[in-house]
Amino acid sequence: MLRHFRPAITALIAFTLLLGLIYPLAITALAAGLAPNGAKGSLVATARGPVGSALIGQNFVRPEYLHPRPSAAGDGYDPTQSGGANLGPLDPKLETRIAASVKALGVAGASVPVDAVTASASGLDPDISPEFARLQIDRIAKARNAAPRAVASLVESHVRGRFLGVIGEPRVNVLETNLALDQRFGPMPR
Repeated sequence: MLRHFRPAITALIAFTLLLGLIYPLAITALAAGLAPNGAKGSLVATARGPVGSALIGQNFVRPEYLHPRPSAAGDGYDPTQSGGANLGPLDPKLETRIAASVKALGVAGASVPVDAVTASASGLDPDISPEFARLQIDRIAKARNAAPRAVASLVESHVRGRFLGVIGEPRVNVLETNLALDQRFGPMPR
């Protein structure tokens, strides 16, 4: 009877070591060598220490900051509740939510970029479209008592193009841009 179990137990131990220990350590070492920042979570740090990740969105609501796109993750950017709203285009809840988002922006509906009123699939998107970022320039300039042209210049300097010129869409990372706003115009008192 033991001779029937020995190969199974040996295979279990071998595959546990190979796939549960050796393979993950090898992939981690490879990632650390090829993309050290990404392998460590793409943390964004200031002189005070880490303030977030460039890959995970945060909910900025104060008027002096660039706001992210709406989040369907829990009560707004809750990483434990990551996921989309799963509302179809004919769902009245989606229409109501979009109308409320447009009203909160205080702009005409026709000029609103889609990412300004819809959540991403994860609900934790760290980037917004350049159009949505530009839509917020006047509010940020007014809240910071800064020239709109200076805020616009800073936002434009944070627009990232398509990967290899063809993959993806142009985008603005909200966290990195907000840190640059604080660096350029000074942090706002809480």
